[in-house]
Amino acid sequence: MRTRTWVVALAAAGLALSACGSDGGDDGSSSGDDGSSTAEIRVWLNGTDTPDEARDYLKTTFESEHPGSTLVIEEQSWTGLVDKLTTSLSGSDSPDIVEVGNTQAPAFTSAGAFMDLTDKYDDLGGDDLLPGFVAIGSYDGKFYAAPYYSGSRLVFYRTDMYQKAGLSVPTTLDEYVANGKALAKKFPGTSGIYFPGQDWYNALPYLWENGGDIAVQGDDGSWAGALSTPGSIAGLEQIQDVMTNASVAPKDGNEADAQVPFCENKIGQLSAPSWVKWSILAPADADAPGCPKMEKNLGVFALPGKNGGAAQVFAGGSNIAISANSAHQDLAYDAFQIMLSDDYQTMLGKIGLVPAKLSLADTIGTDDAAKAAIAAASNAKLTPASPHWADVEAQGILQDLFVQIAQGGDVKELAAAADEKISSILNG
Repeated sequence: MRTRTWVVALAAAGLALSACGSDGGDDGSSSGDDGSSTAEIRVWLNGTDTPDEARDYLKTTFESEHPGSTLVIEEQSWTGLVDKLTTSLSGSDSPDIVEVGNTQAPAFTSAGAFMDLTDKYDDLGGDDLLPGFVAIGSYDGKFYAAPYYSGSRLVFYRTDMYQKAGLSVPTTLDEYVANGKALAKKFPGTSGIYFPGQDWYNALPYLWENGGDIAVQGDDGSWAGALSTPGSIAGLEQIQDVMTNASVAPKDGNEADAQVPFCENKIGQLSAPSWVKWSILAPADADAPGCPKMEKNLGVFALPGKNGGAAQVFAGGSNIAISANSAHQDLAYDAFQIMLSDDYQTMLGKIGLVPAKLSLADTIGTDDAAKAAIAAASNAKLTPASPHWADVEAQGILQDLFVQIAQGGDVKELAAAADEKISSILNG
């Protein structure tokens, strides 16, 4: 496992890492006209979730405050990100600031890959920062990766399809599944519930609501895969029912760009992060065009739980951190503060991303999508908080499992095999 090998290498090189800051030595920076240190600051942002307005604000604000320095945003793909971060953060040409998925953060905080921000916690927002993201960005009592944004999954649905099928908004998970099957039957070639095989994020509520889990930690600290427990099996069987009888999404596909089939009238219900609303409604001349005319037929609700109320859904989102190998940590920290500023975070809130600060929650709006996002966030969960969880993601254990389930594989046999792999990785 490359991550584990890298962790050992980082531990061995701990003294070298701690000396890489911009406070001493020749870090490759130059001196500006005002005597300040200047450099090119590289910021890795993943995917297209961060809007252009925020990107431009970060760059122009930083460069205006630091004459002679430049800030470059390098967009990365979520696919293969763990391996790329593993290689890049440990090298001499490390980016200065990186965005990392919240579930991936423990692999890097525990390895010493990020700059220690403990003494800067209050300056960055303190207790106003999203507590769950602070917790997953901390390790051994120290704070390394700050919240960037959060977003719970909502269900976007076609109100016109609902009306033609004689359906009402579901109040339980079983009713949601039943609606999906009814839509698929009423509109052949349409996914009543869009569920591509690799989409493990949307599989988690079915596990949790049926009393199952991915893995559980014992009193001795060891982990055990829990996919083959009765509750999980019930959830996996319900997932297979949806994939077989309610979805025509590719059985080996992923959840990326779901707004495309939605805009092509091929989806009746879509469980997706709250910010996908803006992908669906993106103007026709956008880099990734949506279908703004669909707004009149676009409804939204929080995924219902098995016994009513909001279901436990995966709390998606990101953390940001400064590389321990950054040669310009002082300048990087200045850029980091801009990314956590109220002005910058408000720009994220305006497109449906839940800001890093609790005090800015109302920036996501007061419409039905915002209300549903708040309801979903109130019952959201994260994946197992193990430093090795990123290895599970990087090896595609869950993606492979759900592709095989979508293809009609034996649920119990597949779950047992996945449990064995997950237990081995988390205890490695």
